[in-house]
Amino acid sequence: QVQLVESGGGLVQAGGSLRLSCEASESTFSYYNMGWFRRAPGKEREFVAAISHDGGSSKYGDPVKGRFTISRDNAKNTVYLQMNNLKPEDTAVYYCAASGYPFLTASLVTYRDWGQGTQVTVSA
Repeated sequence: QVQLVESGGGLVQAGGSLRLSCEASESTFSYYNMGWFRRAPGKEREFVAAISHDGGSSKYGDPVKGRFTISRDNAKNTVYLQMNNLKPEDTAVYYCAASGYPFLTASLVTYRDWGQGTQVTVSA
């Protein structure tokens, strides 16, 4: 099981930026596709972005396309989420997750290991 620890959340004004990090405990990190999800108050967990094990491909949820960028550094066992032009509707707890599926997926059930989450709050 991969232990995942998110960091980088906080309070930011609309239009601002944040970069989230998620560090994995295992050296086998490079075998996993990685995803970011979020849960806003009163809503279900939502797909944000995913990146392939080698960083060669990525996909994004419609609400964040063009504003968020996912990346990874396998030498540091870390995946990142750069969030620009933040909006109040981006307020949520953000989670990273690891998937052993052979292709990128936005489905929660295909991600086996999850971090505890980091709070992002965007003020108007």
